[in-house]
Amino acid sequence: MFVQWIFLISSVTLISSKGLPERIVGGDSVSIQSVPWQASLQKFGLHACGAAIYSEDIVITAAHCLRDTYIFFLSVRVGSSYNHFGGQVVKAAKFLAHEGHSKRMTNDIALIRLQSKLTMDHRVSSIPLADSPPQSGSTASVSGWGALGFNGQFPNSLMEVNVDIVDQDQCLRSYGRVTTKDMICAAGPGKDACAGDSGGPLVSNGKLVGIVSFGTEYAHPKYPGVYANVAELKPWILSAIERL
Repeated sequence: MFVQWIFLISSVTLISSKGLPERIVGGDSVSIQSVPWQASLQKFGLHACGAAIYSEDIVITAAHCLRDTYIFFLSVRVGSSYNHFGGQVVKAAKFLAHEGHSKRMTNDIALIRLQSKLTMDHRVSSIPLADSPPQSGSTASVSGWGALGFNGQFPNSLMEVNVDIVDQDQCLRSYGRVTTKDMICAAGPGKDACAGDSGGPLVSNGKLVGIVSFGTEYAHPKYPGVYANVAELKPWILSAIERL
């Protein structure tokens, strides 16, 4: 999940772009060729959040990653298993966060239009948006460069972990009124996204189903990771592309 996580909302500790960068917990190193849609959203040239490639000049990330951010600070690195060198680096031209995003982490999604088009190849590829949320119990994967554990070190290369989609009722019981229909939950024993992974892709059956949003601690057994529900937010995404 990003650049430091953990701020309190309704007594729930949430991942924040100002907290410890979120990270993949319980995962394995993976080549960018396996997840070519993965991007690193960078501020002042340093990794801040994850992002997913939608097209040659648009990436999707979490709205909270862009709070208090000026466009000229932003760039995106793609096509590298490392977030600090290699691949292509393109500056952001403009961004648009969901108008309904709030500190309660609702509608936690944003789009960034790039100043120039990405060169697409086996390391840089777009990913289609899901038309419907994944079924409870189905497997999904989340990737990123976040920390490897609570107060843990950050990996040198990209990490990925498989998690299971959690029933919406169970998610609601875990977080109470914090969760809404624009969110989905996913978890696995000792597996999670975390600080530094925010804005990154949750993928199931080859489609983007979620964007890393928030959670409580790291891989907490009672609190699954929470993601922006891409299928639910797809109408906004398509409309926002036209407005960017």
